[in-house]
Amino acid sequence: MRFAAALASAGLFISAGMAHADTPVLTIYTYDSFTSEWGPGPAVKTAFEAECACTVQFVAAGDGAALLARLQMEGSTSDADILLGLDTNLTAAAKATGLFAPHGVTPDVDLPLAWDDPVFLPYDWSHFAMIGRVGGPTPASFRELAASDASVIIMDPRSSTPGLGLLMWVKAAYGDEAAQVWADLRDNIVTVTPGWSEGWGLFLKGESDLVLSYATSPAYNIVVENDHSLQALPFDEGHYMQVEVAAKLAGARQPELADAFLRFMLTPAFQSVIPETNWMYPAVMPEGGLGAGWDDLLRPATSLLLPEDEAQALRGPAVDEWRDALAQ
Repeated sequence: MRFAAALASAGLFISAGMAHADTPVLTIYTYDSFTSEWGPGPAVKTAFEAECACTVQFVAAGDGAALLARLQMEGSTSDADILLGLDTNLTAAAKATGLFAPHGVTPDVDLPLAWDDPVFLPYDWSHFAMIGRVGGPTPASFRELAASDASVIIMDPRSSTPGLGLLMWVKAAYGDEAAQVWADLRDNIVTVTPGWSEGWGLFLKGESDLVLSYATSPAYNIVVENDHSLQALPFDEGHYMQVEVAAKLAGARQPELADAFLRFMLTPAFQSVIPETNWMYPAVMPEGGLGAGWDDLLRPATSLLLPEDEAQALRGPAVDEWRDALAQ
């Protein structure tokens, strides 16, 4: 996820010190908030550089879907060694580019689903949820939301993985009725932002009653600010899951470092950073579990997740359906 990045955005994060000319540089394309001061990037960079004799350079390139678009545009000439920040709604499209290489890792992870993807490795996960304020509107389904006066901020599915996840959420829950659900929601949607950070920032400024985010998002306010005023709303349809992933580029200039980073990604040094910087569940749960503030979060009774091939097949038609409904 991309939490405190609502407080800042970063274009390019490089260590305070300049890389020595002889030091290899591992270039990782990722989403903006991962590289922010409050995101996982700084701690991950420090921890991996302590053992790799290299310099880690994070290149922030918008939200997840925008990351893939940039890589497709650059093709085999890309400087990226690793792409970090897609999810399973985009992995089929990413593999179809032929730009990624198998990871060769047998991951031992704590996801609520089996993981056997030979190209992408997971590093965190959560469920999408509508976040509201305690005492504010509490619709219990998309249909209740559409029938209410509650305002909501969502993200653009063409550039944002949360936005695309919402599309898949509605599609998985309503199938052929999804277009009507979007038409009914049109008056509730106050704005569509390019990425999660912009939407969350507007919500915090009071621009809407609800915002699309994650069931784990309130943990930040509880743990860091002792603020219990935000809540994830349980929806009767169930909640769509997001698993965030990374992969090595087939044309990586530092292939051995890229392999080492992907293995490092599943170690405690990386995974322990995730809960209180990305505010998602780590792919590998720490031995001591998560700290106070995580126990009372929404844990959906029903998880929704489309297989990657089905998500890929539905992506284009679902975006058209969404765009047509909101344009009316």
